[in-house]
Amino acid sequence: MGTSRTGAADASVRIGVQRTGQVASASRIGPVSPPLDQILAGDCIAELEKLPAGCADLVFADPPYNLQLGGDLRRPDDSLVDAVDDDWDKFASFSDYDAFTRAWLLACRRALKPDGALWVIGSYHNIFRVGTILQDVGFWMLNDIVWRKANPMPNFRGRRFTNAHETMLWAARGQKSKYTFHYEALKGGNEDLQVRSDWFIPLCTGEERLKGADGAKLHPTQKPEALLARVLLSSTNPGDVVLDPFFGTGTTGAVAKALGRHFIGIERDPGYIAGAAARIAAVRPLPPEAFSTAPSKRTEARVPFLALIEAGLVKAGETVSDDRKRFSATIRADGTLALGPAVGSIHKIGALAQGLPACNGWTFWHVEREGKPMLIDDLRSTIRAQLAA
Repeated sequence: MGTSRTGAADASVRIGVQRTGQVASASRIGPVSPPLDQILAGDCIAELEKLPAGCADLVFADPPYNLQLGGDLRRPDDSLVDAVDDDWDKFASFSDYDAFTRAWLLACRRALKPDGALWVIGSYHNIFRVGTILQDVGFWMLNDIVWRKANPMPNFRGRRFTNAHETMLWAARGQKSKYTFHYEALKGGNEDLQVRSDWFIPLCTGEERLKGADGAKLHPTQKPEALLARVLLSSTNPGDVVLDPFFGTGTTGAVAKALGRHFIGIERDPGYIAGAAARIAAVRPLPPEAFSTAPSKRTEARVPFLALIEAGLVKAGETVSDDRKRFSATIRADGTLALGPAVGSIHKIGALAQGLPACNGWTFWHVEREGKPMLIDDLRSTIRAQLAA
């Protein structure tokens, strides 16, 4: 959660200035390039409006939560809790907060590319208001993600449930946006299971937590790098531009740099800017092979089942079965399967065998190789590798 604006190590606000000191016209300075890998110091809405339209692939926003704290929060032993009581989190009314939210969301939408997307994180204090406005201004909701904190702060007063999660909303710029989502890569890193919408990730602690000269935490709501890494790995590509209008201590920038992405940060607090700049300067990017995007099966070359027969990887008359050998079918010379009197594609016969309306035959049928079942999809990968060579 930043203070609604920003600047960085080599931060600069790029505005064309004539020798007279007046701002040059757009026609004289030409197209404005986005200020990649910089922190822009200033009010988030004002700085967003200076950015060229369509310059960002993704927005990650951690806005003020408007926590509405009424007085000090103390533990049972009467010690003071370091809660979020900064001026940047205070708004005079809900209507003021809503107007602020609408303004920065509209400015972010203008800065996004047509196929871009936005993530915004919040608590129960603000996320429902943000979600309504987000849809009102034209974003298309994709998911809500529950960030379950492994080490949440207790409820010291004992009058409510312990608040152990925050909510992230993921939305495309518009209903027809072709947003990025690395489904196969996420699934592969999750033991071949679909990644769920509840993420169990610890709070930011230890060496990752930035401290001020007095030893106290520099920012009250610094987000863990693991959270941002999952966001960026799931919904951006290497080289993409990630815009963070509430840059704070620069978690988005640090993770973007490590993962081969660009960032644009906006922040108004000089202390946060200095901390973020030093933090990002110390980041060493990972080698490209550690973060390069795994190819999606949807983008791989189309290989029909008949090609496996023609390549000699399977033979007409051979039997295919499911992994538990409940069903079996015979491979025909024309690339179809026979199941009793029924003849059809690997998908149609797989669905028929199970009594289902549809089936991915590539991931359902197996052939026996060296006494073990092998997915026919693995055989298809052999042909794809030959095509790519």
